[in-house]
Amino acid sequence: MGRDISEQDFSADDYEKFNHRIHDQLDELNQVMSKPEFGTGELYIGAELEIYLINSQQQVSPVNLELLDLLDDQQFQAELNKYNIELNLQAVKAKGRPFSKLTQEIITKFVHLNTQAKKLATRPIAIGILPTLQEQHLSNEYMTGLGRYKILARELSKLRGQPFHIKIDGEEPIDFHTSELCAEGANTSFQVHLMTQKDRFADTFNAAQLTLPMSLAIAANSGVFLGNCAWDETRVALFKQSTDNRTPDCNNWREPARATFGHGWVRKGAWELFSETVNLYQPIMPELFTSTKHDQHENPELAELDFHMGTTWPWNRPIYSPAGKGHVRIEFRALPAGPSALDMAANAAFTIGMAVGLSSKIEQYLSRIPFQFAQYNFYRAAKNGLDATILWPQNYQNKPVEMPIRNVIDEMLLVANDGLTELGVDREERDKYLQIIQKRLSAGVTGGSWAKQTLKHLRKSHPNDKACEKMLEIYYQHQLSGQPISEWEQCWR
Repeated sequence: MGRDISEQDFSADDYEKFNHRIHDQLDELNQVMSKPEFGTGELYIGAELEIYLINSQQQVSPVNLELLDLLDDQQFQAELNKYNIELNLQAVKAKGRPFSKLTQEIITKFVHLNTQAKKLATRPIAIGILPTLQEQHLSNEYMTGLGRYKILARELSKLRGQPFHIKIDGEEPIDFHTSELCAEGANTSFQVHLMTQKDRFADTFNAAQLTLPMSLAIAANSGVFLGNCAWDETRVALFKQSTDNRTPDCNNWREPARATFGHGWVRKGAWELFSETVNLYQPIMPELFTSTKHDQHENPELAELDFHMGTTWPWNRPIYSPAGKGHVRIEFRALPAGPSALDMAANAAFTIGMAVGLSSKIEQYLSRIPFQFAQYNFYRAAKNGLDATILWPQNYQNKPVEMPIRNVIDEMLLVANDGLTELGVDREERDKYLQIIQKRLSAGVTGGSWAKQTLKHLRKSHPNDKACEKMLEIYYQHQLSGQPISEWEQCWR
C-alpha cells in the first residue's frame, strides 16, 4: 500500500487481468522460494513508526503533506489521515545491538521532525490512538488527498454498501456508525519486521501468533478513544471494524475480515499464507503495474501480488522481498506507537525474542493450544491488557486452564532472552531491553492503563474534554523526556 496510484475507476477487465496476475505471481513466488539460495542471507530487523500530528491545544494538526515537503526525507511518508505520517527506519543486522540502533534512529529522526513541525505550529507524538480525537476528525475531510487512499475508501464502502458500525465494549462503551474509512487511520502502530530463514518460517510464524497476546498486553498504548476509557489496546477492535467491508448477513457465507488474527496454524511455510490471501480475498484495487524485466539471476518483483497483500491486514503478515538472494520476513503489525523510543524498541525485542525463542519448541504447544484458543487470548489481551487471563498449557494438562497473562509474560522473558541469544544479540543489549519489559511488568503499568488511570484522576477536577487535553500534554512531556513508561509519574497513586 506504499505505492501511489492515480484516482481512477476500474473495469471488469481490470479485475480479471489483476486476478490472473496475482495467481500467476503466486506460482512464480513458489518457484522463487524453492531456490536453494533463497532466504539464506544474514538476518535483519526493520520497523515502521506511524506518528500523530497535533497542535498546542492537543488537537489534530492536518498538515502531513506540508510537513513532508519541509522534511524532504524519503524515510517519512504520508499516511491515510492528514494528521498522521510514517517513519520508515533503516533495517539493521539482527546480530549485535539492533535495538539500540533502532532507538537512536527514532530519537535522531524525531529531532529533525520536531524542528520542521514547529514551523507549522505542530507537534509529533507517538501514541496508539489520540485521546483527543473527535468524531469529526474521522470524516473524509481529514483524509490525505492521495489516489490510493481515495480508491481504498471508495472500494471498501462500495463492497459493504452500508456504514461501518464501530461498537467497542469496555469500561465506557463506544457505539457509532460511519461511512468513511478515516476511522481506520486513527490507529497508529510500530510495525516490526524480522527476516527469517525459509525452513524456519512456519515455526517462527506460529510462535509469533502464539505469543502475540503477551506482546500486546505488555505494549498496550491505546486506552482512550473519543474521550472514553475503552480497551487497553483499542486499536485491535477499531481496526477490524473500520475496515470490515463484509455485509452483515448471517444467512450466507462471508469472506474473512480483512483485519484478522489469522485462519489457522501455518503447516509448511510462508507460501501458504500468500496463497491464502489470494484465494480468500477478492481484489479491491486491481492496479496493473508495468512489469520490471529481470534476468535469470534476479528475483521477480511480483508487484500485483505485493499490492494485493497490502489490502489485507492480518496482525502478523508475511512480506516477500526480491532484494539480493530474496527473503521472506514477518511483519508484526499489532504493536502500538509509543510511549517512548525505549519502550518501542523493548517491545520489538520482547516480541522478536519470544517468536524466535519458542520456535524450536512450537510443536509441543500446537496440539495443546488450538488456533481458536490463541485467537481468544489475543482479543482478551487487547481488551484487558495486563489484567487479562488467557488459556495457556500446563504440565500434565487434560483441559485448558486460564491463568493471569502477567504470569505468562514473566515466563516468556526467559524465552525471549533465549531467542535474542540465538539471533546473536549482545548480552548487554538483551539485558537492557528485556529489563524495560520486566520493570513495566513489575510496575503493572502500560501506556494504555496509564492513560486511563490518569484521565480518571484528572476528571475529578476537570470536564472530560479538558481532562483528555491535560492528560495528553502530560503524556507528550513524558515522551519528550525519553523515559520508559515504568518511570512516568502515576498521579492516581
